[in-house]
Amino acid sequence: MPLAVKKQAIVIIGPTGVGKTDLAIHLAERLDGEIISADSRYLYQGMSIGTAKPSPSQLMKIKHHLIDVADIDKPWSLAVYQREAKKVLDEITAKGKLPFLVGGTGQYVFCLSEGWKIPAQKPDYRLRKILEEWANQIGREELYRKLCILDPQAAELIDYRNMRRTIRALEVILSTGKLFSSQRQREPVNYLYVMIGLTRSRGILFQRIDQRIDQMIESGFIDEVDNLLTKGYGLQHPPMSAIGYKEIALYLNGQMDLSESIKLMKKRTRLFVRRQANWFKPTDTRIKWFDLDQIAAVKIEEYINSNRS
Repeated sequence: MPLAVKKQAIVIIGPTGVGKTDLAIHLAERLDGEIISADSRYLYQGMSIGTAKPSPSQLMKIKHHLIDVADIDKPWSLAVYQREAKKVLDEITAKGKLPFLVGGTGQYVFCLSEGWKIPAQKPDYRLRKILEEWANQIGREELYRKLCILDPQAAELIDYRNMRRTIRALEVILSTGKLFSSQRQREPVNYLYVMIGLTRSRGILFQRIDQRIDQMIESGFIDEVDNLLTKGYGLQHPPMSAIGYKEIALYLNGQMDLSESIKLMKKRTRLFVRRQANWFKPTDTRIKWFDLDQIAAVKIEEYINSNRS
């Protein structure tokens, strides 16, 4: 399909806390769009405050997709996300509206924009169970280090806290004898993705992160985690590895003071921001970067309009 007649989607990416949600809603209102979440944490019901999902009032302004669509004990794979996001992209476009893909999960963004073909290797449940038992013995950090040794390219694109994806990568490597990173193929992409990257000075970004975490606590995050634990959703469920949930669970279990838990949340969020930079690089020529400390939303809107066919 010629580039000029490709369907279009706007991608808004950037680190946690930079201001993606507010800007996306503003632009979607201005440009008659709908928003598709590209945040792996937004998928799960019951995890709202700690993941900083859009508020009810924000959700009323613009239609959002792929938020609160999964149960914590039934986590989505990357392949499932890709399939469902493609469906939503086409549904929005068919209505004559402009899709906005918004979030900080790099795999979700690039599996669509780059047309990844997710490795079709069938699960080896016996090997997976062995790897899970091994992970419980040595810890997820050490398991991740093993992946770094075997396939550093694959490890670079996996969050070390995501034990499920680490295990899947090792499972594929050990089952096939091939690197997990070498099995990623591409398929044609039917959309032209206009990629907007948002940034702020590191000092302001970290200040915003600290303020947001404090607001989470004030808004009832502790009760949210307590409710999830009461329902039987524990740290053994992969979605509960999201920053904040483990720290508050440790507090609720009497293993950590609240002040220590909050301090650790802030520290881990800052480290997470640095890891996000592995996906969204300032040198990536596909991404047009805007510093929200200096650039008004109108400039970003002008850029989008200049790139629409």
